[in-house]
Amino acid sequence: MSDDLNATIAGLLRDLAGVQKSTQKKWAYKRAALAISNLDDPIESYVRPDGTLTKIPHVGPSSTRVILEVMKTGDSATVASAIAASGQAAKATQSRIWRQHFLTRAQVRAALANASLGGLSREQYRGDLQMHSTWSDGSQSLDDIVDEAVSRGYEYCAVTDHSYGLAVAGGLSMERFAEQHAEIDNVNAKARGRFRLLKGVEANILADGSLDMTTDELRQMEIVVAAPHAVLRATHDQTDRMIRAVETPGVHILGHPRGRKYGERPGVSADWGRVFSAARRSSVAVEIDGDPSRQDIDYQLARAAVDAGCLFAVDTDAHGTSEFEYVDTAIAHVRLAGVPVEMVINTWPLAKLLRWARSR
Repeated sequence: MSDDLNATIAGLLRDLAGVQKSTQKKWAYKRAALAISNLDDPIESYVRPDGTLTKIPHVGPSSTRVILEVMKTGDSATVASAIAASGQAAKATQSRIWRQHFLTRAQVRAALANASLGGLSREQYRGDLQMHSTWSDGSQSLDDIVDEAVSRGYEYCAVTDHSYGLAVAGGLSMERFAEQHAEIDNVNAKARGRFRLLKGVEANILADGSLDMTTDELRQMEIVVAAPHAVLRATHDQTDRMIRAVETPGVHILGHPRGRKYGERPGVSADWGRVFSAARRSSVAVEIDGDPSRQDIDYQLARAAVDAGCLFAVDTDAHGTSEFEYVDTAIAHVRLAGVPVEMVINTWPLAKLLRWARSR
């Protein structure tokens, strides 16, 4: 990917936020950074002929000064001075490393519009296989999911609320899952012939690579996403942990494999070539999570998964209907990585998807 000034500016504003003593200023700079990340177009298009900046919502005078400095010099003396005065240079450097290979909205739009990239398009995408409802930590009901999915022309989606081992995210007991499955049956009865909601779970990968659910419990799910939610800042190698997870019978998707967060944590450290080879052998799909704060795995790491011959799941991790839009970010990473369309399980007809799922 070529350098993106939107990403550079958003990162510098996050750096500036990180050294503020005032909670209000910290929040304001973070909001400005998000506004720049979410611009539809490159920041250059917002500069007037006289060198001033077109008004961008949530971007105040102090942030505008940083933007104009970057436009002129490629960096910001204001931010550099603030970091030096704070004594937090090492922290800022670490955060910058943890922001690598994240796409801004403008980059996502460019990747979707670039015909030379080829690969997956929205029209080929049949359904999302990781999302959360009000049953756990989501804000969308099952009916909301169906209505939004149908409006987008999807044929299916999997609701993958958290397993009971992740209580902090409202993980469901098996008794609660049984109640949810009954509701899913009712929802599917109403949508019969036009849409299918799949019974899924996002199971937690424990520190030793085992899951927080038994094999018999996993068998009650149509789609199992196994994902790490702990030991995400550690620097030691966790290859064996991740291989054990993908080799667990009943697992379909390795969800947001690293568990990284934009500027906040690196996620799991592993020999990903070995992990991807294990996923291919087990016919487990590697997820590209389109949540802008995750983008996990990203286009660069996804190229190694392509080389390993992996299947891919392209998902949003949506917790509300507005987050269905995150599919664009996931598709952009797919296109930049050169993932073959036929290796993306979200493009498969429902019957093929279910045959593969049952084989696991």
